[in-house]
Amino acid sequence: MRYHHPPFSTLLLLVAQILASPTPSSPSEDSSSPLPLIIWHGLGDNYASPGLTSIGALAEKTNPGTFTYYIRIDPDPDTDQRSSFLGDLNAHLSTVCADLAAHPILSTAPAVNALGFSQGGQFLRAFVERCNVPPVRNLVTYGSQHNGIHAYQACGPRDFVCKAWIALLRGNTWSPYVQTHVVPAQYFRSTDERTGEASDEYLENSNFLADVNNERPGQRNETYRRNLASLENFVMVVFEDDETVIPKESGWFAQVNVSSGEVTPLRERRLYEEDWLGLRELDERGGLVFRTVKGGHMELDEEDLEDVFRTYFGPVEMGSTGRTKKVVGSVQGVFEL
Repeated sequence: MRYHHPPFSTLLLLVAQILASPTPSSPSEDSSSPLPLIIWHGLGDNYASPGLTSIGALAEKTNPGTFTYYIRIDPDPDTDQRSSFLGDLNAHLSTVCADLAAHPILSTAPAVNALGFSQGGQFLRAFVERCNVPPVRNLVTYGSQHNGIHAYQACGPRDFVCKAWIALLRGNTWSPYVQTHVVPAQYFRSTDERTGEASDEYLENSNFLADVNNERPGQRNETYRRNLASLENFVMVVFEDDETVIPKESGWFAQVNVSSGEVTPLRERRLYEEDWLGLRELDERGGLVFRTVKGGHMELDEEDLEDVFRTYFGPVEMGSTGRTKKVVGSVQGVFEL
């Protein structure tokens, strides 16, 4: 199974198809049951797309009884697809936090697992940091931009819609309008050419990423750090041949010096050493996982997905209090940075 993001031009060619999620059964006391799974799609996709729902079906096949909820900004798939490119990410996140907290099944679960594709990965991480109701147990992200992007995706030679948007972004990334209306601009991260560290214009103007990465001196949010450190596992998957995410190492929180090309791994960054986000605490417990898969951006392999689903989304034992007690299964096939 290969699942690809739609091209940028499909943002204005909206094709909607709502598919029903499986109806879950509530776990009984002291039973072994998979936790609900929440999935956040990537740029240009919508929550009801056949590709996304096929992944939910695979999760159900791998761990029978899994209730899957596809995160959406709007119940209309067309609007949800537009919202993957347009809108204020802070407002989007507030909508998702309210929806999940009020959901009749998710809100009563002891915890949920979370799966984020491309930009949906850093959005789910932001959900954990800012809201985390219901609490996320295991977070898995594929091809995400946790440390931002320093270049926008290249457009196809005849993708004129894409080229028009990129032209707007390149000249106006830090304008208030773009920072509150164009989604990819809100996780763009420019760096100092000499040091490779975050630039002043990014720290001052970023509407989203600088905040959720706790990068602003004197404004670091302890709740973000505490919530992210509360995860049992944070699995970051990078595609070996990814040419869409620039740089692809962003999926592992690595920093790349644009001038020299030098890569600074997460464990050598101040963000980790000073533990701005709780990643070091999580790592020291063995819960931070760096994983690679073959292929280009969002070329998802069914065998890899099944392995991830079995390892991180499998049944958990439920105590009489409704709290999760342990995962059934063991970690396999993990490649650490």
